[in-house]
Amino acid sequence: MHIQEQISFYLYTKLYSLGNLLFIVLGLILLIAGGNWLLKSAVALSLRLYIPKIIIGMTVVSFATSAPELIVSIKAALDGFPDLSLGNVVGSNIANLGLVLAITVILGSIDVRKSFYTTDWPVMMFASLLFCGFIYFDGVLQTYEGIIMVSLLFVFLVYLLRFQKTAVVDEMPEDDVPLPLYMIALFLGLGGTALWGGSELLIKGAVGMATSLGVSERVIGITIVSVGTSIPELAASVIAVLKKEKAISLGNLIGSNIFNLLAVLGITSIITPITVMDQDLLSKDIFWMLGISFLILPLVFFPKGLRLGWRDGLVLLAFYAIFVYMTIK
Repeated sequence: MHIQEQISFYLYTKLYSLGNLLFIVLGLILLIAGGNWLLKSAVALSLRLYIPKIIIGMTVVSFATSAPELIVSIKAALDGFPDLSLGNVVGSNIANLGLVLAITVILGSIDVRKSFYTTDWPVMMFASLLFCGFIYFDGVLQTYEGIIMVSLLFVFLVYLLRFQKTAVVDEMPEDDVPLPLYMIALFLGLGGTALWGGSELLIKGAVGMATSLGVSERVIGITIVSVGTSIPELAASVIAVLKKEKAISLGNLIGSNIFNLLAVLGITSIITPITVMDQDLLSKDIFWMLGISFLILPLVFFPKGLRLGWRDGLVLLAFYAIFVYMTIK
């Protein structure tokens, strides 16, 4: 009987691992398909509304690719796992720049224009500093602070739609394909749903593997879940770069970081205040987030002005690798 129990346990663990691996593979397939559909709808919407693509990237695409963070954060906070909620967003912002943007610019350099450092980057830094200021001193993100964050996001979106100029050079405007409105809505819905479903499967598989190894809630949130919820940004951005839609790629990442802070944490804290449980999040993680957010600006100017290239990608990737190592060691 003892041998039978051992065999049963062995088979169970193998099936459990295979199940998690299947979730991860299916999740990645959905994310790639969703990124492609979302990109089609974003380009078509930009053409139809005569709006610069970076604005579509910073609004429509960013909101869709930030949906997994929003869902995970609200669920985690309501279920009593605030560190998973906070770690997910802080880790996602670090992963968006240190992993996703790094891979994106290694695949193809991005030329940026003045509005990147006069509007987009400053707003991302302001949102990061505002969040850190709200949570650092008392360790709680209160309801009224969430209301302030969501209100500021609304002001930023209005500004974008009214005044923002193109911040990235469009390499191949002639290959843009206009689509009828119902097709735009269909691709947008399919893309957003596929990204959400794919991230859910990926998180389920990744967290299943991590928890079986006894990893802490904060570490799971700041690494595995954050990377899982950043996969939509990675899928959308890599597909955008491969199809020469770099304005959507960069706008998606900057916009996603702004959305993650002002919308995801803002809305979550309005629903229920978020309290920090693990102090490492305040003493370490938020400073890593501020550091990599600031690092983007000098990388845009050096070594070649107003361009992010493969060398910058390697710097960001190294930064992210050190962050992950320091977090899990």
